[in-house]
This record gives sequence, structure tokens and C-alpha cells, in this order.
Amino acid sequence: QVQLVESGGGLVQPGGSLRLSCAASGMIFSIVHMGWYRQAPGKQRELVAAIFSSGSTNYVDFVKGRFTISRDNAKNTVYLQMNSLKPEDTAVYYCKAVQYNLDYWGQGTQVTVSS
Repeated sequence: QVQLVESGGGLVQPGGSLRLSCAASGMIFSIVHMGWYRQAPGKQRELVAAIFSSGSTNYVDFVKGRFTISRDNAKNTVYLQMNSLKPEDTAVYYCKAVQYNLDYWGQGTQVTVSS
């Protein structure tokens, strides 16, 4: 059974940092493409960053230079290091795995950026 469990969200002041983790189980992690998405209230879910099985990464413009996605295949975990956080980064953050063209989602973790 495929399972993704996110952690690391919370409340942080503008300019602060958080590191999100997504632990995967039930899949061959080394061949899985992983991504972080977010959904703010009243908005559609949007891609934030992706990391492929090769290790190559992709970021959307509004997080470039601030967020870093990485993976540890030995721990079946993907991370999202978020620096210089802004109030507009407030959202529920989800990780997604793609294996054999099937999408799997975690339950999400809330990130709130506020003073």
C-alpha cells in the first residue's frame, strides 16, 4: 500500500524558514518522481517544485532562489527547504509521487507565514 506522510509545517514569521518532509512507503522510491504542491484558501492546487528519479529538479518562478527540493533515497524521503518565507506562501503543502504513471498524494501539512 502506497503511503505518503508529510511533516514539518507550522507557523513562522515572514523571512523565516521551514523544512518539510515527505516520507514514502509501499513504492520503489528510487524510480519515483516526487513533487511538492500547495493550495491556499480559495485557490487551486499548484506545483511548487519537483525532483525526478534522476535527481534533476524543477521550480516554479515564485520560489526560485528561496526553496530547495531534495531527496534521500535511502530514507525514502523528499524534503522541501523553504527560506525567506512570505505571507503569500501560506497554504497547505502536499507531496505527490508518480510511479508507473499513477499519482499518489499525501494528506498535506499546513504552513502559515504571519507576524
